[in-house]
Amino acid sequence: MTNKELFTKVIEYFSKIMPKPETELKYQNPYELIVAVILSAQCTDKRVNIISPNFFKKFPDVETLAKAEFHEIYEVIRSCTYPNNKSKNLSGMAKMLVSDFNSTMPSDPEILQRLPGVGRKSAHVLASVLFNKPVMAVDTHVFRVSARIGLTSNAKNPLECEHQLIRHIPSYKISQAHHWLILHGRYICVARNPRCRECGLKGLCHYYKKHFLKKQI
Repeated sequence: MTNKELFTKVIEYFSKIMPKPETELKYQNPYELIVAVILSAQCTDKRVNIISPNFFKKFPDVETLAKAEFHEIYEVIRSCTYPNNKSKNLSGMAKMLVSDFNSTMPSDPEILQRLPGVGRKSAHVLASVLFNKPVMAVDTHVFRVSARIGLTSNAKNPLECEHQLIRHIPSYKISQAHHWLILHGRYICVARNPRCRECGLKGLCHYYKKHFLKKQI
């Protein structure tokens, strides 16, 4: 099977079982999403969704957050991973968004990366989810799942993985593909003991063929 055929079949599969994939972070507007994305670094979406209601009650908009003191932010997010750094980043992000962007979220992923706490992956999440930009955010799930299936080959880092994926995924499907790979990695193709027998892609998957089919022969 060629690379193109593999990508086509994988896209067809996910399009059928997840026609409208979405982020599991809960948000109502761009401000809430960027806060949730910053909080989600090395933290589960479940934990972020527990923290965020109180956060948005205390800091309902970016202007309120921009005026907040470090300790006020820290107290609300202290149960999150790395609360010190995230408190600084949230404060810095809000101040810059107000002062440099008139409290309006930029849509360009390169510009988004100027904001404190927003790296390439986070910028791509925001650009993809909020503005449907054809950019691929590569987290640990995307990196693992794409390699296991065989969509990427010997990618040494997230950037190489990203470039290999967008080379073969139609631009109008990239924002969906990001969610497909994340959700598949979160619930089926988990890091330890992947649920291969439950997976509808096992007939195509390089990992399954290598680790399961050979054992049965």
